[in-house]
Amino acid sequence: QAQLQESGPGLVKPSQTLSLTCTVSGGSITTKNYAWSWIRQPPGKGLEWMGSITYSGLTAYSPSLKSRTSISRDTSKNQFTLQLNSVTPEDTAKYYCGGGVSGNYDVWGQGTQVTVSS
Repeated sequence: QAQLQESGPGLVKPSQTLSLTCTVSGGSITTKNYAWSWIRQPPGKGLEWMGSITYSGLTAYSPSLKSRTSISRDTSKNQFTLQLNSVTPEDTAKYYCGGGVSGNYDVWGQGTQVTVSS
């Protein structure tokens, strides 16, 4: 069973770029048919899918975040990365990475809290 671990800063200033990395162990991000996603949960709200990168490197983004979001990967490190530009306090959330097939996530990271504040 693969394990995922998010890493990145816990505090980001408004207008800056948030960058988070998900490191996958015990499995490969190139496993056929798998997609690797970033999901977040703002305080008091539900989960929000932000975007995904597939085993072959194709990306998809939430329409509401597409203009500010980029997901990339480093297959040599078995990692995938989220960049969210021009953050505001509304981007304060717990950020999770997850992986699965056809939206059925079977592996999750523990999540990392990100606060946007000056």
